[in-house]
Amino acid sequence: MRPVAIVGIGQTPVGEHWSSSLRMLAADAIHHAFQDASLRQVDSLYIGNAYGAAFSSQQQLGSLVADYAGLGNIEACTLEAGDASGAAALRAGYLAVASGAVETALVLGVEKSTDTIGSAHVEARGVSLDADYEAAHGVTLTALAALLMRRYMYEHGLPLDAFEGFSINAHANGARSEYAMFRNLIKPGRFAKAPMIADPVSLFDSAPDGDGAAAVILTSAERAADLVAQPVIIAASAAATDTLALQDRADMLHLKAVQSSASRAFAQAGLQPDDVSFFELHDAYTVLSALALEASGFAERGQGCALAQSNSIGLTSKLPLSTFGGLKARGNPAGATGIYQAVEATMQLRGIAGANQVVGAKVGLLQNLGGLGSSAYTHILRV
Repeated sequence: MRPVAIVGIGQTPVGEHWSSSLRMLAADAIHHAFQDASLRQVDSLYIGNAYGAAFSSQQQLGSLVADYAGLGNIEACTLEAGDASGAAALRAGYLAVASGAVETALVLGVEKSTDTIGSAHVEARGVSLDADYEAAHGVTLTALAALLMRRYMYEHGLPLDAFEGFSINAHANGARSEYAMFRNLIKPGRFAKAPMIADPVSLFDSAPDGDGAAAVILTSAERAADLVAQPVIIAASAAATDTLALQDRADMLHLKAVQSSASRAFAQAGLQPDDVSFFELHDAYTVLSALALEASGFAERGQGCALAQSNSIGLTSKLPLSTFGGLKARGNPAGATGIYQAVEATMQLRGIAGANQVVGAKVGLLQNLGGLGSSAYTHILRV
């Protein structure tokens, strides 16, 4: 396996893009990535998309996007792993280049959430759940996250405001980013007073769905040195799964897939949690932030929230989280999330993150989840 590097990045702001179609968002991100890499063509295209069929009545995205973006008749396909679809596509592109089967790969994450609204949107999102034992009974991802959060609070004797540090941090970072969907600040004490969606999950606790597209261009590290001044190396790529239904887990407060993928990634890169400069985690719900920190080796069981409470997750802290706002403030572009994380991490490692820059960043940890940890993809980037 040869080393792989990121040589081009592109993204659109996450938001409600009523005037742009799925293919238009995709082409915009691709254009910016090509411009960044000073390239005109790639050998293959891997697309991460979770809900194209449900949201936009559109499949066959490989052909659609390759044609619309002017890529010609290249190899192109779509990968799906729920909200982890973006990272699944990144892993596919990484493996293709690392194996030598592909010289240059374009990896795209795209989602057009606003093509459906209201109950139709909730129903469309439900395809990520167990159709027979969860969705059929009206269960939603948010309702299950509420169940998980309530159990976490009970098991560890925590009040609701123990989680507020995650949202405060995400919005503080999102306020500095031009690509973020929400750039408002959350003041201490407001989190627990926010309107409830599914008690105890509130508006300040759940990440908002948004439209968006992000793209990265991958090639061998050897070739990358001749293309860009600051190639970013993909030091590790690992994936794991857990049960699809929350009820089938022996321990719902342990994200087994996260632990497996993170430990494999650290072993592959020859690194430890203490080596990480920043962590772009999957903060679709704040309880996932706490559980991911614990399962990834940054906190003991029940102590994930303590990192947020002790101000250890800000841009100038020991472990910066969600440095461009994460899903909570940047917005949740579902299947595109993993590629937004890769773009943001590349900016950090290139030192071009502006007001969101983590000083001296050398190692970035990226983690993208499908469902409530049913699928987990962990990547490590470094310079």
